[in-house]
Amino acid sequence: MIYKCLIADDNVIERHMLVSFLKKIPNVKIVAECESGVEAAVILGSQPVDIVFSDIEMPDLNGINLLKSLRNPPVFIFITSFVGFAAESYDLDVIDFISKPVKFERLMQAANKAIEYLQLKTAYKAQQAPEVVSETGEKEVFADEYCFIKETKGITKLKYADVLYIESMGDFSKIITIHHHTHIVLSSLKSLLEQLPPALFKRVHKQYVVNVDNIHTVTPTEIHFHHTQVVPVSSLYRQEVLDAFVKKGVIKRKND
Repeated sequence: MIYKCLIADDNVIERHMLVSFLKKIPNVKIVAECESGVEAAVILGSQPVDIVFSDIEMPDLNGINLLKSLRNPPVFIFITSFVGFAAESYDLDVIDFISKPVKFERLMQAANKAIEYLQLKTAYKAQQAPEVVSETGEKEVFADEYCFIKETKGITKLKYADVLYIESMGDFSKIITIHHHTHIVLSSLKSLLEQLPPALFKRVHKQYVVNVDNIHTVTPTEIHFHHTQVVPVSSLYRQEVLDAFVKKGVIKRKND
């Protein structure tokens, strides 16, 4: 399937670079190149678009306000030099946030994530969407050591101890377990985090929540698990994660 995309960036050089990168990515077709949020809004109101690659800082109508102005917005990927916008953009459930200068590998990762999200959304329109349920059938209630996830195949009992990390997929969340299983929940990362045990699950990045008991190593930029998986950690969350991970303190050198 081919997914239609729109590019919005007031910097002509960076806009042309995005065009050249996206032309290399399979299943993506550029249908519009816009130099302002206003121009993008007009096009989005007149033709179907699946994915928007948008700068945030643009004259008259910035990327965030562009997204807020749309009643049924496509999937948004924000691209900007101002990382301070990340928190606000993820409150809007954007699928990804890329810092400039853009690298091809990072753009391809974001595009593939957007395509995966669109495929999930299409699949769940034809089938019953997954939910998090309790033993009594009430939504979004968690037991002390586990929860139940309602998936298309049935209801799965998910132990917290088995969870490695949770990745944001916009208004979906992807749960990855120590057994290399993937579960999709129709709930945003922010909503899930508000319900999970706070001592066990910590946000480490705008896109990731981890189970601190399954962390093996924390570096300045990454979280490593025993099972070879790696997720990024941002400076905003690193100290809180370290405090939760190192519960008994770090062994230090003792002077004789």
